[in-house]
Amino acid sequence: MRSLRDLTLRPRRWPTALVLVLALLPVGCAGDPGRTEPAPPASGPSRSGATAGAAPEVRARLKVDGDTRAYLLHRPTGGAGGGPRPLVIAFHGRGADAAELRGQSRLEQAAGARGMLVAYPEGLDRGWGAGTRATERRPDPDLDVRFTEALIQHLVRTERADPGRVLVTGFSNGGSMALRVAAQRPGLLAAAASVSGQLPAGAAGIEPTGRVPVLVVYGADDPVRPPAGWPSPPPGPGEPILPSLSARASAEAFAAAGGAGEPTTQERRGYDRTVWPLDVPPRSAHGGAATVQLLVVHDAGHTWPGSDVTPPQGFGPTSRALDATDTILDFFAAAP
Repeated sequence: MRSLRDLTLRPRRWPTALVLVLALLPVGCAGDPGRTEPAPPASGPSRSGATAGAAPEVRARLKVDGDTRAYLLHRPTGGAGGGPRPLVIAFHGRGADAAELRGQSRLEQAAGARGMLVAYPEGLDRGWGAGTRATERRPDPDLDVRFTEALIQHLVRTERADPGRVLVTGFSNGGSMALRVAAQRPGLLAAAASVSGQLPAGAAGIEPTGRVPVLVVYGADDPVRPPAGWPSPPPGPGEPILPSLSARASAEAFAAAGGAGEPTTQERRGYDRTVWPLDVPPRSAHGGAATVQLLVVHDAGHTWPGSDVTPPQGFGPTSRALDATDTILDFFAAAP
């Protein structure tokens, strides 16, 4: 994996002010905008299965605000019975790409077994605009939020994604991007989860605007983006690194926006779990409570807990006490 220098209610209607041009690029000589483009293996063959008559993995492109954006889509092996399927959007970290997050998390395997679609979008310049401050590389700081909205709307239309079960997650800068979408578009999502990502602070700060279940997974020994946050990060090459809240303050912000009750903390083997119960609805159809949660993983660095991928030097250890992929999907399944 390349260096990841920077970290990082269900929908009722689509934003009426969204002005987007949605079209998949033609495949070969065909000009059908509804087609998806089969993907050559990006980092080894996909282990996900195929639905009848459909490739399990496709690379496709979407034109949004004049930019042609790419994403990697994995279809589930089944479990949806032909009906709408939950959709997981997974944002890679800074300096990485969709294939690297796929290899790091193996999210599409576990999600596919649950009948979920998984889309790994590609960030511009291998990163995401997780904050509201314009930069030289991102003069429009809201571009990636609109791209995410467009991608969700497109997959609802073309892949029968369930608009009531849209879920976002990400690692590092991608984790912060997932938190930004949850903070600014709570009505678009059923739940969100971040690994090694915090809410941006300062001039680029993001403040949650509504109730949405959120899970924050963070390494207690993260040397890249400290769990206590980074009010004044050092300058780095390329795009500026954003100041951030602490991992706990990030979770607390979502708890406050959701009218959560007092938190409780439990010590588990290898991690501590803090839970804020959200106000309404009290329980989901799956029997799980609507919550905001913070999991602080012991002996873990700026890594994806449970991953088999060796992290870059200086990123710290990967914990085996927690499987972040299964933990996130369990959290998503319990969300109302």
